Amino acid sequence: MFSHKPVLRGVHAVLRPFRQEDIPSLWAMLHEPECIRFTGSRGEYTRESVDAWYSNRGEVSERLDLAIADVATDACLGEVVLNNLSEVNRSCGFRICLAGPHAFGRGLGTEATRLILRHAFETVGLHRVELEVYDFNPRARHVYEKAGFVLEGVRRQSLFWEGAWHDTLIMAVLAHEWAVHRGTPGG
Repeated sequence: MFSHKPVLRGVHAVLRPFRQEDIPSLWAMLHEPECIRFTGSRGEYTRESVDAWYSNRGEVSERLDLAIADVATDACLGEVVLNNLSEVNRSCGFRICLAGPHAFGRGLGTEATRLILRHAFETVGLHRVELEVYDFNPRARHVYEKAGFVLEGVRRQSLFWEGAWHDTLIMAVLAHEWAVHRGTPGG
């Protein structure tokens, strides 16, 4: 379902397949403290494993991993992913990670989210896209709500991070909702 790796262009961001020259930025992203916290990542990454992972994303058909690149410079500023595909249910998961504070507050996350959702619903023909976000990331939740995600539930105290328990919020957007608002509910 995700065999084709598109290039999706916006005003500020372009979503495109990864390139070898993106690896240093992605390596830095995986070690950025704020990115680690917002994703709840505990993995240990080697340079070789990161290189291998991003080098083969174009060959994987059950998920879509794209770089978020600055439209003016083509610099890689993060990634956007459709994963956990269920073809029978026409649904998948969504995640996004910007490379760090230098990429925050520029509208890149909102635009990248809308671009990938448009592709998921209007090109791929999915029915549902869902995500998880931690309760200590209100900035991300705001972006998701702006793109049309709706809070569906809470997994209470599902993450133990820095000595405290945190909730995981479950959000989703459905094809018929997207057809009405196209990523701009209420506007």
